[in-house]
Amino acid sequence: MSGNLDSFVNAIIASAVFTTIGMVFFGIAFFIITKVAPFSIRKEIEEDQNTALGIVIGSVIIGVAMIVSAAMHG
Repeated sequence: MSGNLDSFVNAIIASAVFTTIGMVFFGIAFFIITKVAPFSIRKEIEEDQNTALGIVIGSVIIGVAMIVSAAMHG
């Protein structure tokens, strides 16, 4: 029974670590996008209702999520 508990705890810790790493990568990716873009991403999405830009940002987030997921599953 102790072996199952240890593996469960290790799985929880690994999930927490990969979640933290994923959130950091999300932040870095969004920061890079906002600095590279020659316009205000916030203004374009919120005020100007730029749907295409929202789709691009969402695609980047999904791409980063897929990379983190692949790294997590090995």
